[in-house]
Amino acid sequence: MTDQDRMEAVLEEPLILIVNQKISSARDLLPVLSQVMQSNKPLLIISDDIDGETLAALIVNESRGTLNAAAVRAPLFGDRRKRMMEDIAILTGGEAIIEELGLKLENTRLDQLGSARKVVVTKDGTTILDGAGDLEKIQDRLNRIKAELDVTASDYDRQKLQ
Repeated sequence: MTDQDRMEAVLEEPLILIVNQKISSARDLLPVLSQVMQSNKPLLIISDDIDGETLAALIVNESRGTLNAAAVRAPLFGDRRKRMMEDIAILTGGEAIIEELGLKLENTRLDQLGSARKVVVTKDGTTILDGAGDLEKIQDRLNRIKAELDVTASDYDRQKLQ
């Protein structure tokens, strides 16, 4: 928590780890955490969930001043969650670590993480400002979303796409 009064965490120029799984062991996170600590950058973790032990390890590192990190639960559920994580990866210039695609958290490299100018985390949501994604890839994804909006018959799908 970087601003206790406003109950928010503000990360300046963070690296962003996007993982489509529950992080259930701090040991799985250690390889990428050590790389992040060497970079001296803050870290935002977006995952399906994170267990108490792993969260405690992040808090201990934060209190020691060795790592500035925040962890948030990925939005939505099921396939929509996976697509949202892929969208966040495009926005931030990173790669969503998705096990079904053969990517494993413990093998994650620093160059697979996204980044942004700033991230603000509150109890109500997470805002990523000026993601480092490639503008052409972002525009391509926006065009695909607009095309899906044009053909969807479901009001629920339309709302989620918007």
